[in-house]
Order: sequence, then C-alpha cells, then structure tokens
Amino acid sequence: MPTLNINGKDTAVDADESTPILWALRDTLGMTGTKFGCGQALCGACTVHLNGAPVRSCITPISAAAGQKITTIEAIAADDKVGKAVHAAWVKHDVAQCGYCQSGQIMSATALLKGKKKPTDADIDAAMAGNVCRCGTYVRIRAAIHDAAKTLA
Repeated sequence: MPTLNINGKDTAVDADESTPILWALRDTLGMTGTKFGCGQALCGACTVHLNGAPVRSCITPISAAAGQKITTIEAIAADDKVGKAVHAAWVKHDVAQCGYCQSGQIMSATALLKGKKKPTDADIDAAMAGNVCRCGTYVRIRAAIHDAAKTLA
C-alpha cells in the first residue's frame, strides 16, 4: 500500500500506484476539496501542490508523488498564511460565482504568491492561464491576487 505525505501527514493509500492523485484523495481518502473537472489536465479544477508547485492531480499518478509533499486545498484553507490571505481576498472581491473551479484557482494563486510577492498582471495571467473559470471571473481573480499580495507585504 503506497504511503503519501498529504498536508504534512504520512497517509497509507489503498490504491494502485497508477491511480491519479485526484482519485486517491477523493475516492480513497474522502478529501473532496480537490475537484474533478476535465480529467485531461486542461481546466485546473484538480490543482494541488507537489512540493509547493501546482500540478494537475487528475493526471499525476500517486507513484509520482512518493517521497514528496502533497498539499491540498484543505491545508491551504486551514493552516497556510498565504492561503488565508487569498481566501480573504476571494471573499472581499466576490470572486466565486458557481465556485466549482475555486479550489484549483486558489491553489494556483497561493503557489504564485509564494514565489512572487508582488506579481504583475502578466505574472498573474501566466500563473493562472491553465485555470478555467466558466463564470468568467478573471478580472476579480486578478484583483483578489493583487489584494492578497498587498496584505502579505
């Protein structure tokens, strides 16, 4: 049984090593914050961090995560200073409409802000390019990321 480090805790996962991280999280471990969108790494709804970098969990097998740190939206929401700033900015700017893409959006935004303290619009657009929002709240997403960056400065 593979063991993964998820949100700082070693967790045995009763799944084949070829199972995508997304399904190990959702189906095996009951962690439903990470969403299934397209299943082809095109929409970003399934974004998690692998050693701090955003990855698409729908196509990343658990074997690729062995010995690495997986961070999910659950940890970002609960324990992460940057994640809390992003969440507060998301609420302030009323980013979410349907909300389906938001866990992936927040995961990408927090990864960006951990790497760039004062991102430009171009930085934000590049970092968020793989995250699709069917509701089209991109302007609010950009504003929220700028706002979160200011609160972290």
